[in-house]
Amino acid sequence: MGCKVIVICSIVLSLFIGLSYAEEVKVVVRSVTSIAKTDENFICATLDWWPRNKCDYNQCPWENAGILNLDLDNKILANAIKAFKSLRIRVGGSLQDQVVYKVGKHAKKCPQFKLKHEGLFGFSRGCLPMERWDRLNKLFNQTGAHVTFSLNALAGRKRAKPDDEAGKKMPDSDDVAMPLMVGKWDHRNAYDLMEYTASKGYKIESYELGNELCGSGVSVRVEAEPYGKDMITLKKMIKRLYPNPTARPKLLGPGGFYDEEWFKTFLQTSGPNVVDGLTHHIYNLGAGVDPTLINKIQDPYFLDGVAETYKSVSTSAELYGPWAGAWVGESGGAYNSGGKTVSHAFVDGFWYLDQLGMTSTFNHKAFCRQALIGGNYALLNTTTFIPNPDYYGALLWHRLMGKKVLGATHGGSPYLRAYAHCSKKTGISVLLINMSNSTKFEVSVVNDLNLYPQEWESMNENGDEGLGEREEYHLTPENGNILSDVVLLNGTPLKLTESDDIPAIDPKVVDAALPIAVAPDSIVFATLRGFRAPACA
Repeated sequence: MGCKVIVICSIVLSLFIGLSYAEEVKVVVRSVTSIAKTDENFICATLDWWPRNKCDYNQCPWENAGILNLDLDNKILANAIKAFKSLRIRVGGSLQDQVVYKVGKHAKKCPQFKLKHEGLFGFSRGCLPMERWDRLNKLFNQTGAHVTFSLNALAGRKRAKPDDEAGKKMPDSDDVAMPLMVGKWDHRNAYDLMEYTASKGYKIESYELGNELCGSGVSVRVEAEPYGKDMITLKKMIKRLYPNPTARPKLLGPGGFYDEEWFKTFLQTSGPNVVDGLTHHIYNLGAGVDPTLINKIQDPYFLDGVAETYKSVSTSAELYGPWAGAWVGESGGAYNSGGKTVSHAFVDGFWYLDQLGMTSTFNHKAFCRQALIGGNYALLNTTTFIPNPDYYGALLWHRLMGKKVLGATHGGSPYLRAYAHCSKKTGISVLLINMSNSTKFEVSVVNDLNLYPQEWESMNENGDEGLGEREEYHLTPENGNILSDVVLLNGTPLKLTESDDIPAIDPKVVDAALPIAVAPDSIVFATLRGFRAPACA
C-alpha cells in the first residue's frame, strides 16, 4: 500500500513540476543609443481593389470588402480606424494598374472589373468614380487616417511585341520574368485625379506608383530605368499641384518584391530627393493553402529567414537613396488572400508582431498589413467587421511602441522573441512573444549601460533601476486555442461595446521589481516607465 502511495505521489509531483516549470530569462536592453528609427505612424493597413469574385483555392473570401463595394458607413469600420487616431492606410493592390479614374477629359468610359482570362490577375479594367472617391475621403477625414494612394503605372503602356524576355530567368535569380510592359507612362488621368483631390482639400499623405511591377514582376513588369523616369515626372506633378512644401504628399515606390539590381537602377535613375519611401512587399509564409502554414508561423528559425531581405532593402536605401526610408508597403504573410483558418486567428500574431519587431530593427519606417478588411488575413472580419486578434496587437503597438528602436537580446530559447522601443510616453516598452506551447518564461528586463559604467554603478547603488510600477498587457487565445478569433487581454475577452466601439485597452499594473510572466502561446506588451534609457531622453 505504501509503495502505491509513493508511486502516485511521484506522478503527481512530476505533473506539478511539469506544469509549473518556468525558464528564467534576462532580456538585456541597450539603452544608451537607439539602433534604428521608425515613423511615428509605423502601423499601416491596406484597402484593396479586389471584387467579390476574387477566388483562390475554391473559396472567395473578399465578399464586399473591396475599395469599390465596401460599406463605408459601417460604424465598426469607422471606430476601428478612429481608435488609432492616425492609422496609416494604403489604398492599392494588384488591380490598381488597371484602374481608370472617372475625372477629366481623358477618362471616356468607366468600366467595371469583370473576370477576364487574359487580363492581368484574371480581371478586366475597372474604374473609380469620383462619387466613390468623395465617400472614401469622407471616411478618411472623419477617422483621422493618413492616406497613401497608389496610382496606375501601366496607363499608356503595352506588352512588348515580341517579348523576347518573357519566360526567361532574371539575372542572378531563379525567378521567371513576367511579360515586359513598354512605352511611355500616360500620366494624364493620374494628374486629373490628383488635381481633383487637391482642389477638394482631401489630405493625401503620400502617393505611390505601380504595384508589383519591379524585378521579375508578378503578372507583368516594367524596367527600372523608365520607372525611375516616371517617378521624376510624378514628383514634378506633386510639386505643381501642392506648391506648399509643408502640405505636399510624399512619393513612394516601387511597391513590389525586392530585387537588388532593379532597386539600385531605379534609385540611381530617379536621383536625389525624388523618392521619399522605398516600398517593398513581403509574403514570406508562402501560399495561403499551404497545410504547414501554422507550423511556419510558430517556427522562429523559419521566421528569421526573411531578415536578410529586410537588411538588404535597408542597405539599398542607405547606399543608393539615403533620402528614402525603407517601408514594407504590403504584407499579408501568406499570399492569395491568406490561410482560411490561420491568417485571421490568434496564432497569426506570432508572425505579424514578430515582423513588426524585426522590420523596425532594420530601420523600416512603416509596415502595411494586407489588409484592413478583406480576404482571410484582414485585421477586421470580412463580413461582420469585428476585429480579429491581430487588430488588437496592431493597436497596442501603435499606442505603446515609440519610433526609437532599442537593441534587445537574451540568451534563452529562440521561441521567446523580444523587442524594445522607447515608449510613446516615458520609459521603454517591450514586446515579448512566446511561441512555445509548453514553456513559461519569467523575464527580467535588464538595462545595459556598459558605455557609462560609472552611471550604471551609481544607479545600482541608489536602487532606482527597476523599481516602481510596470504596465503589462497579456494577450492569450480564448480557451487556449491558438486558432481562435477571440483574444483575451489580461484574461478578459476583447469584445466590442454595446455601441460598437473598440473596448478599453487597460493594462495590469504590477511591481516592476518582479519578472514578467510570459505564458505559453502568449504575447505580452509591457511599459517600464522607470527604466532609464539615455536614448529616450
